[in-house]
Amino acid sequence: MQQITCSALIKHGSYINGSWQQHDNRFDVVNPSNQQLLAKIASADAADAEQAVLAADQAFAGWSAKPAAERSALLQAWYQLIMQHQDDLARLLTLEQGKPLSEAKGEIGYGAAYIQWFAEEAKRLYGDTIPAPSNDKRIIVQRQPVGVVAAITPWNFPNAMIARKAAAALAAGCTFVVKPAQQTPLSALALAELAHQAGIPPGVFNVVAGTDAKGIGEVLTRHAAVAKFSFTGSTAVGKQLLKQCADGVKRVSMELGGNAPFIVFDDADLDAAVQGLMAAKFRNAGQTCVCANRILVQRSVYQAFADKLAIAMTQLNVADGLTDGSQIGPLIDDKAVAKVTQLQQSALDGGAKLLLGGSRHSTGRQFFQPTLISDVNADMAISKEEIFGPVAALMAFDTEQQAIALANNTEYGLAAYFYSRDIGRVFRVAQALQFGMVGINEGIISNAAAPFGGVKQSGYGREGSKYGLDDYTDIKYLCLGGL
Repeated sequence: MQQITCSALIKHGSYINGSWQQHDNRFDVVNPSNQQLLAKIASADAADAEQAVLAADQAFAGWSAKPAAERSALLQAWYQLIMQHQDDLARLLTLEQGKPLSEAKGEIGYGAAYIQWFAEEAKRLYGDTIPAPSNDKRIIVQRQPVGVVAAITPWNFPNAMIARKAAAALAAGCTFVVKPAQQTPLSALALAELAHQAGIPPGVFNVVAGTDAKGIGEVLTRHAAVAKFSFTGSTAVGKQLLKQCADGVKRVSMELGGNAPFIVFDDADLDAAVQGLMAAKFRNAGQTCVCANRILVQRSVYQAFADKLAIAMTQLNVADGLTDGSQIGPLIDDKAVAKVTQLQQSALDGGAKLLLGGSRHSTGRQFFQPTLISDVNADMAISKEEIFGPVAALMAFDTEQQAIALANNTEYGLAAYFYSRDIGRVFRVAQALQFGMVGINEGIISNAAAPFGGVKQSGYGREGSKYGLDDYTDIKYLCLGGL
């Protein structure tokens, strides 16, 4: 922490209505690479969450009334400050989350890109005029901000998941309250400090950091002043939060679990497919919602692909995220290691074969070896659940139709990937895959210009792109008569 050059970015309490909160009750933030204490954070509770919601509600009228160009300028100032402090923000992120510093720096730029994107989109919140049924009437359609937006974000992307929600909300004219994951509050609080420096008014952007997830969550989903709720996290938790939002008939967007297939057809460029899989599978040590989870390889190229993949995986550098050249950092906690171990062992007990890795790494107790398993089948738990770790599980298929059926055989529908050089197959498979996002000959698909989101039990709503403001606005129809 002493290597953070701008000490103002290190905060130890929630940011509510433009002020930093303090409590005697505190919780620890630890480095997952070595379990060393990083900071003690004042633990907010349900009362603090309500205070933040009320502050956002009070600030809404003034913020929504600002001309779009003014909101845009403030978001641009926030973006510029984030990019000026990119190195410090990346180091802070690596310390509390564990991912390699190069990835953390990429996440800061990725999150900032959403703020820049929506700063521009704020000025493009267009409506419509519609031909009326008679000459003495006019029909006008306007888009207006929904009001106070509350959000809960995960630990795996502690900067970007907040930035892409808050950017759209603020651009639309909404005010915002977020509860970050208790494992990674420092990145969220640093964002709040920079929002403060950018001149974003008190109450417009609020961060509630605490360990009382249930109490804070109840406020953010049930409070009458909250108009919309946004969540990124597991499907199981998302379902519970949806139930809580239902009583208030709140606008909700959900970015939930995934079980992404990665399909390699026999006409694919195998070297490119390996490169794409390495990006899609091992980024953040496999702890991403769009991570390749089921690797489906056509039988005629199965062995060749497995051999190439094994060579690439042996070259991965497992190390503390601050170590030069680190490519695989730690898993977030011991429970994550236990889950990966259990899913792997269950597959091996069911007849799968261990080709590479398979245990904790010598770097530390929360590090896991890059692991390659073959002969996996669709009935194994590792094919049904998110692995959320650096374990690649290979499954063979024979025909295009079988690959599509295997890929769609999941309750999830967030991301899918496939590699093929047959243009007809590209369009057939892309159309048939039941997923919100499809990477075709590409392993990294997310960017601010594209709509991010899923179908089925992976949720609904889209973040980013020109569609990203839709969930933060209401459509109002004006009928002008007597003209």
